[in-house]
Amino acid sequence: MKAVVTGAAGFIGSHLASSLLEAGQEVLGIDCFTDYYPRALKEANLAPLRDHARFRLVEERLQDAELPRHLEGASAVFHLAAQAGVRASWGREFAHYTEHNVLATQRLLEAALEAGRPRIVYASSSSVYGDAPVLPLREDSPCRPVSPYGVTKLAGEHLALLYHRNHGLPTVSLRFFTVYGPRQRPDMAFHRFLKAARDEQPITLFGDGSQTRDFTYVDDIVTAVRAAALSGRPGCVYNVGGGERVALNEVLRLIESVTDKHLQVQRREPQMGDMKDTFADTSAASRDLGFRSTVGLAEGLAREWQWIRGLA
Repeated sequence: MKAVVTGAAGFIGSHLASSLLEAGQEVLGIDCFTDYYPRALKEANLAPLRDHARFRLVEERLQDAELPRHLEGASAVFHLAAQAGVRASWGREFAHYTEHNVLATQRLLEAALEAGRPRIVYASSSSVYGDAPVLPLREDSPCRPVSPYGVTKLAGEHLALLYHRNHGLPTVSLRFFTVYGPRQRPDMAFHRFLKAARDEQPITLFGDGSQTRDFTYVDDIVTAVRAAALSGRPGCVYNVGGGERVALNEVLRLIESVTDKHLQVQRREPQMGDMKDTFADTSAASRDLGFRSTVGLAEGLAREWQWIRGLA
């Protein structure tokens, strides 16, 4: 079995590639190493994969690569490559988001048609919902993104659905809810908070801390992604969340407990594009993918804390 993982050097992509290799699959990773965060961190993500006999990395942009050749013989393509970050997606930076999140996705879908129509699993985001008045969020809830990033991820979903309906391409989209764990990007909250605790530095919290999130451990995300390639219904979208709605103030208390450190919190005004609350209804993923969250927040934070302690 051959699988293609775009964004293979990233946080989730590297975990997914490792899981696929452990299952005996051949994995082709594609990554262009965008400069959103340091390349050295992505190289560290790849270190366990580099010497594996069944892993090969192609360093190219999806927009430029000979994708039909790379996808040939693949049974599944896991499309995790994207320009990340909600707050950075405003202004002139938006061009990077349209390039890497919309145009690159369309290019991949076109290539899949030429390469025998492999199953496409598209990594979307809870950011597509925006500030919904009713929780938990269901897949049929209105999608009104409050950030340009969310707009581009929703555009990717629409493209995937269009290629399914018009060309019969088997596409499945997954809406991830705040993924965390070892290898998490350095701009993400848990990475910043845990690193600050380790270094006894102040942390910056945007908003009053009453905002809530549904946090999902990376291993649970990987399980859902792999299941989507096997049993996801083509053309469908699934929420993938951790099953707990937790306020950020409670997260800070939990981090103090896990790290045995006192956090110095500097509070700032809310940022444009930040959602007030998220909480996933995962009944569809449970029904079709057999998904259930297995790692609670306290356990997941403890695992990420052990990883953070080992970083330079």
